[in-house]
Amino acid sequence: MERREIPPAARESHWTAADGHRLRRIDWPGDETAPRGSILFLPGRGDAYEKYLETLGQWHRAGWRVTAADWRGQAGSGRLGADAVTGHIDDFGTWVNDLSQLWKVWQAETPAPHVLAGHSMGGHLVLRALVEGRVDPAAVVLSAPMIGTAGPPLPPRVQHWVARLMTGIGAPSRPAWKWSEKPGEMPASRQALLTHDDARYADELWWREQRPELAMGPGSWGWVERAFASRRVLDAAGAMEAVETPVLLVSTANDKLVSHDAVVRAAARLPRGELLAFGSEARHEILREIDPVRDRALTAIADFLDRTAPPQPA
Repeated sequence: MERREIPPAARESHWTAADGHRLRRIDWPGDETAPRGSILFLPGRGDAYEKYLETLGQWHRAGWRVTAADWRGQAGSGRLGADAVTGHIDDFGTWVNDLSQLWKVWQAETPAPHVLAGHSMGGHLVLRALVEGRVDPAAVVLSAPMIGTAGPPLPPRVQHWVARLMTGIGAPSRPAWKWSEKPGEMPASRQALLTHDDARYADELWWREQRPELAMGPGSWGWVERAFASRRVLDAAGAMEAVETPVLLVSTANDKLVSHDAVVRAAARLPRGELLAFGSEARHEILREIDPVRDRALTAIADFLDRTAPPQPA
């Protein structure tokens, strides 16, 4: 199965950030004689690029030069917390710095047009890098971006206050929520949050068995607090309104992890924002959903890129 193997054409490696931290990446070479362009994809919190091999491979077969990378502190890019499973970060700005550095290196070694894509937390960080002028893609694709969270109906400032309180009364690196009764075992209800597709969900479990270093559980209280702080960067007046890059946001009203309403508002704020919205037929991992949902999303992405990032003239 394409989803359960590293394709022969792809190459896994590492790149080194300015502070010496090694981060994992995977690359598919493009057609050097007639390049379509290049896509850099960043996964979500607790994710690994193995989960997206199917989508990355399809983009490659469509002619794109494709790269994906793990975020610092998760999957194959080390850990930053007190244990091997809790996702921790000192500040989301650290991830934005990593993305900015990788972008410059990657952009110099790949053919234009250059496209940036991100899922969930990866979408949040791509959008923040865009807002801060740290990247300059021809177009951006965001899958279920974590612009807001689907949590209790409290104002973000109140939730942020609670998160700050929790980081002050204990170690910020401690887990913010329970993972499972049995350490290392996935919660039984997890698939109901992610995808209707049993086989694609099972792919992630298979990869975690083959590569135990990919396993990650809850985020830390430090991660939660810094997520709310980073959201304020995006929520700031005029922040998204100043972005001139075409941005396609793919979201579902059935998302139980990120706020669909926040994505809808972001699409309206972005001058060249476009929204593809799903309903009950789709869960959070739209690119790993059942075929009718996934095919519709990939078709819309291809159409968007044909319009906003067409091939460069020979």
